[in-house]
Amino acid sequence: MTTKHHRCLLGPGIIILIALAANFGAMTSTILAGQQQSAPSQDTLSIPAQQRPNAIPSIAAPFAQPQTSLEVPSLRLRRQLGYQQVTVTVTDSSNHYVTNLKEDDFRVVEDGQQRPIGFFRVDRSAPVSLGIIVDCSTSMVTKFAQARTAITSMIDDLDPRDDIFLESFSNEAQLLQPFTLDHDQIIDHLKFLHAQAQTSLYDAVYMGLFEIRRGRRDKRALLVVTDGMDNRSEIERAQVVAAARAMRVLIYAIGIGEEAMASDDHSIAGLLRSDADEVDMDTLNALADETGARAFNLRRVGDGDELSRDCEAISNELRQQYTIAYLSPDPGRLGYRNLRVEVAKHPELSVRVRKNVAVIPPH
Repeated sequence: MTTKHHRCLLGPGIIILIALAANFGAMTSTILAGQQQSAPSQDTLSIPAQQRPNAIPSIAAPFAQPQTSLEVPSLRLRRQLGYQQVTVTVTDSSNHYVTNLKEDDFRVVEDGQQRPIGFFRVDRSAPVSLGIIVDCSTSMVTKFAQARTAITSMIDDLDPRDDIFLESFSNEAQLLQPFTLDHDQIIDHLKFLHAQAQTSLYDAVYMGLFEIRRGRRDKRALLVVTDGMDNRSEIERAQVVAAARAMRVLIYAIGIGEEAMASDDHSIAGLLRSDADEVDMDTLNALADETGARAFNLRRVGDGDELSRDCEAISNELRQQYTIAYLSPDPGRLGYRNLRVEVAKHPELSVRVRKNVAVIPPH
């Protein structure tokens, strides 16, 4: 990536988003070509050479939702310019989920301007499109058994209507199982997890954001399980965070290992710690914070009980949330907007939601 592209990525949102809208159609076709549902069980997700390095996946395309009996935002609402859909998590002072709130309890504020709510849902029975992304670098070899057990247990707890894909990453990202409603297929493909030397974390999350677009459900989430630091990706960290900002996707993460120390940490503990023991919690926390999800840090995987509990917590949280849709004001003003969701009548409650929404031109 050139220095010029890097500056564009971090520059004014309007310039970025106009460029993305102009080029996303061809880019998406290239990336997804050959990844049909009938594809082989293991498919390399390589990044096309012609893909612009500062590309962010579009959020404007309507999702595929074949079951009309489900409670989903109307097609008329979704097709309007400035459509936004966000997932909201509310907890009390004891960190218990609060799921009995009504639409008029919420207040949506975008760039300081209150917006009327166009759709409201309590997600207790809302199906989810879920992508599971598992680190297969060499350091994960001793953790595969625990990871398989934890992920299997999580899948067993999911709604049968949830569709899931499974992706692994080491030297490169690989799609082990495309989206399916057959959860046993995902469990069966966990056996294909095998270790290679390096960790392409950024590439894996970035490509997972593209794959999640193919999900059947309007509510979408990624789960990333890793024990290392990126040392292989073509994509850079800033690009992954920018992509996460632009997508209506929750990114949950479980990092196994000691949190990576700052580069200027010269303490005894910092000097004695091996890079192999560190996990990039800074990136995982950033992705989770940007999307309104959570990141968990396990110092050691042990017998896998804590890993299983974290997977269970994520599965449970997906059923304890709210979905809110609204229209951004002035949709012709492209760029990122600050988002805040309040429960004004209950100031004692804590609200977690993505930090920003992106307004992009239709394509």
